Amino acid sequence: MTTTTAPAASLADAFANAERLLETDPRLAAEQARAILEVVPRHADTTRLLATALRLSGETEAAFETVAPLAKALPNLPLAQLELGLCLERLGRTAEAAQAFDRASALEPRLSEAWRGLSESLSLLGDEAGAERALARQLRASTRDPLLIEAATALGEDRLGEAERLLRERLKADPADVAAIRMLAETGARLGRYADAEGLLTRCLELAPSFAAARHNLATMLYRQNKNREALAEIQRLTDKDPRHPGYANLRAAILARLGEYEQAIAVCERMLADYPNQPKGWMSYGHALKTVGRQADSIAAYRQALDQAPTLGEAWWSLANLKTVKFTAEDVAAMTAALDAPGLSDDDRLHLHYALGKAREDAEAWDESFAHYAAGAAIRRQQLDYDPEENAAETARTKAVFTPQFLAARAGQGSAAPDPIFIVGLPRAGSTLVEQILASHSMVEGTMELPDLIVMARRIGGKTAHRAESSYPEVLAELSPDQLRALGEEFIERTRIQRKTDKPFFIDKMPNNFAHAGFIHLILPNAKIIDARRHPLGCCFSGFKQHFARGQAFSYDLTDIGRYYADYVELMAHFDAVLPGRVHRVIYEAMIADPEAEIRALLDHCGLPFEEACLTPHKTERAVRTASSEQVRRPIFKDAVEHWQKFESHLGPLKQALGPVLDAYPDAPVI
Repeated sequence: MTTTTAPAASLADAFANAERLLETDPRLAAEQARAILEVVPRHADTTRLLATALRLSGETEAAFETVAPLAKALPNLPLAQLELGLCLERLGRTAEAAQAFDRASALEPRLSEAWRGLSESLSLLGDEAGAERALARQLRASTRDPLLIEAATALGEDRLGEAERLLRERLKADPADVAAIRMLAETGARLGRYADAEGLLTRCLELAPSFAAARHNLATMLYRQNKNREALAEIQRLTDKDPRHPGYANLRAAILARLGEYEQAIAVCERMLADYPNQPKGWMSYGHALKTVGRQADSIAAYRQALDQAPTLGEAWWSLANLKTVKFTAEDVAAMTAALDAPGLSDDDRLHLHYALGKAREDAEAWDESFAHYAAGAAIRRQQLDYDPEENAAETARTKAVFTPQFLAARAGQGSAAPDPIFIVGLPRAGSTLVEQILASHSMVEGTMELPDLIVMARRIGGKTAHRAESSYPEVLAELSPDQLRALGEEFIERTRIQRKTDKPFFIDKMPNNFAHAGFIHLILPNAKIIDARRHPLGCCFSGFKQHFARGQAFSYDLTDIGRYYADYVELMAHFDAVLPGRVHRVIYEAMIADPEAEIRALLDHCGLPFEEACLTPHKTERAVRTASSEQVRRPIFKDAVEHWQKFESHLGPLKQALGPVLDAYPDAPVI
């Protein structure tokens, strides 16, 4: 490539003018660049500038055709590699873009935009660890302040305490340093302090409203805290300015799905994948949305597309297995087995592959091999989680101590009078999705999803800001006035209104963990119905053990943990049966399977609903279902799973021991 054939001063002036025009009028900048190239053909910097101007003008193909020969001819020119990456990114050629960004950042580590592109490309490709490392390098490259460089280095090396100390030191000296604020928010997010991160990012945007990266971070923090309406508003501001940004689109689709706007989420995924087809996690998210609305064949095709692009993407294999209806072929099993041996395989990919292989071997009736895979996947996940069964037992005892007959009698008639919610509680895999589908088949009842709102409210009331933080809940409930209890009930109705898409008078909240808050529900919504879905402890617990949950349910990855959790649940619900007789209606899964009509009539009677024939054929009801049982409830009520645990009974000794007298007493609670 030629560097100059014209007078240096005039060339420099023309080039500088073209660079200035990039910000205000990229089309005019392209004209200026072409004029320079007529005088100085093949001038490297001007060729790269022309490509940038074309890309900013929306002519991405032309930009790529301009910069690709330059990048090939001058492989050591970092800005050419960066521009190539930016063009490939816009063209949806994500893997190639990541390679170009990687080359650019290696050639010039101070290129913040190259690290940004590498981080976002790796995230789209499913390499979250690599994306986090690149993000830390971006933060480091975007500053010249020695202290911030040191903090960014600590952040990149996961020395979070040191990073936090350095950043707080920086902000004492300059409270308005938006780069330091954003880095401190990133540190807080990695420590799980999402509320703190949200506050910092809000402050950051007050100081710098156009700071797009901070706004994207804020939308993510809001999403992680289930503040979905607020998250949608933030991401919408970004997508309005950059509608083709794949990271923004991914988050927007996830938020829409959580709000129950599945068709909108699917439309966002389809537009994004049309622009950026080479992103396996995007195809996987698309598959999740399709599965939820019952488009099973399309969801399978989407998961397969993800695996074509990333054969070691364990979550995509598990997503196929989790449909419960897909039978893996011998070729599938070979591919998953080979993936387990792939170098550099992440723990998340490994555990998902074990769960998927567990399902494959279970379908082949290789029970011991199946259990070995389930146990291997669960062991990895258990190591990642901070769960203490003693803490759960202590919380059970605290709840029983608060909700005495005297405490409840003193608050009778308080709370909101709204009768709208029907809470289905219990353990996951206990048949709650079937109960939900039966009720949602009624003309007066709307099914929603597992709503997090009650748990979020309980944590807020108790002042619990992090997993291990102390909480004054449930004891603090004794301090609430009648007006406060009523306001909390009304808050729940208002918070969940966005999930209601019809004018039906009743709606379902199927969050199983709400059993721990049955007393709270009674205080703030005394007219709400509570349904306890219960299944044989060995069937329920083993089904939960071999299910990898998208989030939550930390007790389910060890047979002893899940047995103790089930026993605590039975103990707590027996307490509420004693202090609030008849308040909770119990549906025994095996009884529902044996005599559906009798159980369904009793269920409807408890809910004050007239009998409707449609409730007897819940599999015919078309609605979105967002649980592990989504495909099973689209089939007639079946008996297959009632005693399936017996195939694995030789491995369930620790579970039986943890259950203790609960196992023999089922379906009743043991007498204490």
